[in-house]
Amino acid sequence: MDRPFNVLFLCTGNSARSIIAEALLNTMGGKRFRAYSAGSHPKGEVNPHALKLLARSRLPTEGLRSKSWDEFAAPGAPPLDFVFTVCDNAAGEVCPMWPGQPLTAHWGIPDPAAVTGTEEEIDRAFFKAYEQLQRRIGLFTSLRLEQLDRLALQRRLDEIGRTRDDAPAPQP
Repeated sequence: MDRPFNVLFLCTGNSARSIIAEALLNTMGGKRFRAYSAGSHPKGEVNPHALKLLARSRLPTEGLRSKSWDEFAAPGAPPLDFVFTVCDNAAGEVCPMWPGQPLTAHWGIPDPAAVTGTEEEIDRAFFKAYEQLQRRIGLFTSLRLEQLDRLALQRRLDEIGRTRDDAPAPQP
């Protein structure tokens, strides 16, 4: 391919999980991937706990914003190669038609923004979501995409979405 693979991470609110996934893939994927995130009903702002976690992990946060998935179905949107839902609500919604006929998979992650309790408990929930996404994105970026046919690649993407929490995390 003469361009990076374009990957869209979807969540309902586009304020935490999909934002974290976007930042992780843009760092871990090097020049091979370009990540985006969006939501079916965006909150309009990035969750402050997600921003704090990304800053603490030394991942860039500049340009991250909560936005509608409609931006990626509009004329002039980047052609998408992959679309991953990271929340169960977004996985069950009827998505727009994406340009580029992307492969899709569901990589459900519990919503850390829904956790209530002490700051420590909330931070722990965000870190757990971060670790799960990092593990799955590491597996994804290690795939030899050029060597897999579409059906085999779809199988691998679905397997990544079922990765257990205790599987070893690939290093970025």
